[in-house]
Amino acid sequence: MTAFWILAPIMVIAALGILFVRKAVHAALLLAVVMISLAVLYAVLEAPFLFAVQIIVYTGAILMLFLFVLMLVGVDASDSVVETIRGQRALAIVGGLLLGLVLVLGVGQISLGTGVGLGGANGEGNIQGLANILFSRYVFAFETTSALLITAAMGAMVLAHRERLTPKPTQAALAAQRMRDYADKGTHPGPLPPPGVFARHNAVDTPALLPDGTASEASVSRVLAARGTVRSAPALADDIEELQRQIGDAPHAGRTSPAATGSEEEQR
Repeated sequence: MTAFWILAPIMVIAALGILFVRKAVHAALLLAVVMISLAVLYAVLEAPFLFAVQIIVYTGAILMLFLFVLMLVGVDASDSVVETIRGQRALAIVGGLLLGLVLVLGVGQISLGTGVGLGGANGEGNIQGLANILFSRYVFAFETTSALLITAAMGAMVLAHRERLTPKPTQAALAAQRMRDYADKGTHPGPLPPPGVFARHNAVDTPALLPDGTASEASVSRVLAARGTVRSAPALADDIEELQRQIGDAPHAGRTSPAATGSEEEQR
């Protein structure tokens, strides 16, 4: 009971946060809090199989997959509140009320003592008792649910499939298109020069050199150019000389004059 009174407020707050947060990623993280708390309650109620399934399958696989999809695809807050199905808010309210009624009836039966206790249900073990119920009394409902899940997966694949309206371009067609782009727009027909092909450097901030010795702008990363961090070597010449003077690598920097030596000895 101690775990329930600690986790129940956390689950309620996280569930309310799922309804009122503006970002879908935050809603997925709050749903993870609810699922992990529910798994702990399963462990407290001596249901190790449901505890493992809740952690491994629902929280570790399905929910994390949702979270990765949201982070990769991205969902704007303005898109998440748009209703694409007419009347879905009313249907959600009716469904929530029906679910609440089922929960109240289930908790009432357990509280009044009409339900079977955990001792009777787990007489041969929790996993053995659960398998006996699923594959004997409720085997038809279990197989029907499996068929529905497979049908939903196949339907998602069919809806996500796109028919190719044009034939797949061949290598010759791509080469001809590159030459047409070069004739019409002046686009370079070959591959772009990779960065850092000169001397011993192989970094994205080292441009490639053209035959005349000038730097190729096509080899400079567009991200660096957009940030304004691209600078030419002549512009850095003064900075390099100043840096060499500071570290003592400039010409005649290692030689010390007698006056300087005397001042150092006097300081010592």
